[in-house]
Amino acid sequence: MSFIKASAFLLPLLAGLWLGPVQAAEPATVVPAPTVDVPSSSGDSLQTVILAGGCFWGVQGVFQHTKGVTQALSGYSGGAKDTAEYETVSTGRTGHAESVQVTFDPRQISYGKILQIYFSVVHDPTQLNRQGPDTGTQYRSAIFYTSADQKRVAEAYVDQLNKAGVFTRPIVTQVVPLSGFYAAEAYHQDYATLHPHQPYIAYNDLPKIENLKRLFADFYRDKPVLVATNASN
Repeated sequence: MSFIKASAFLLPLLAGLWLGPVQAAEPATVVPAPTVDVPSSSGDSLQTVILAGGCFWGVQGVFQHTKGVTQALSGYSGGAKDTAEYETVSTGRTGHAESVQVTFDPRQISYGKILQIYFSVVHDPTQLNRQGPDTGTQYRSAIFYTSADQKRVAEAYVDQLNKAGVFTRPIVTQVVPLSGFYAAEAYHQDYATLHPHQPYIAYNDLPKIENLKRLFADFYRDKPVLVATNASN
């Protein structure tokens, strides 16, 4: 994200040139599908959920490549409107988490499948207030639900994964009501697509998209749905 974050990954990549190939910081975890999901019908309209799981570049990138998602918008959730600004959020003192508003068609992909992808390839839900090299409450794992059904399914899924021992440590993902979502600055949107060769993106985020393709082939699309494209329509 910032120069500091990007440079944090430049050294390992350079080291890899001498010592051999490096692995992505956050490998995927195979998780079962949720046993509880939100029922859908052919008449359902588009739905949204706001997900936080570390740097929003990678979260957005994964869901932009997910079939059934009509938009993935990077932004901030958990704090006040007047502090929803990148440099301020980066202090870790605003209550905001870097988040992505995922808008999806429930006739093509269920809310539960969105959560399965989130827990499997988007991030490590056992890391408290961090993801990889990024630390602070702004990088926490959180599901900001927008309905009672979303809350019920998310809580049941966290309980299911914990009881199944899918992860070696307990899941720390917060399941909290959405108090507001504020879109991030334009230069943060579509970042993984626009900057695929940046060391931070290449090391952290492109492998997540490849894991989506590998583990969820039926829900992967090669051409991402971009914010810029939606804005121009």
